Amino acid sequence: MKKKRLSAYLDSDVMNALADYAAKRDVSLSLIAEAAIASFLSPDATERKEAAITRRLDQLDRRVQRVERDITIATETMALFVRFWLTSTPALPESVQAEARAKAQQRYDGFVAVLGRRLAKGPKLRQEIAEDVPADEDDSVSGPSSIG
Repeated sequence: MKKKRLSAYLDSDVMNALADYAAKRDVSLSLIAEAAIASFLSPDATERKEAAITRRLDQLDRRVQRVERDITIATETMALFVRFWLTSTPALPESVQAEARAKAQQRYDGFVAVLGRRLAKGPKLRQEIAEDVPADEDDSVSGPSSIG
């Protein structure tokens, strides 16, 4: 099949990139331009773009689902802890509150240090919780009495 000539004007940056690509692949500029134009005009190009977009959206959807799961775990963990703490911790008399605050600050600093180490090397809480745990019909973890 006889080929027909085409003259095209390209921006100098595009032309330089085309020349570099052709040199790296050891092919002619015409061959690359022909392949690019054929790809652009191909009816499959739209379908390939749509498939690529669909794959990207699926990846984003899975990431959002993991984020939602992680937020749910964090929220439920915090709620369970607060419920347990409120029901098991008596109020302190005012005479020992200052000493208790100092000790609490010391314990909190230790907690933050441990949390930092855990976040740095893992494992993460979300990795320790199975994703496909069936929900019990009579949810036995309903209060602090079931925390061991």
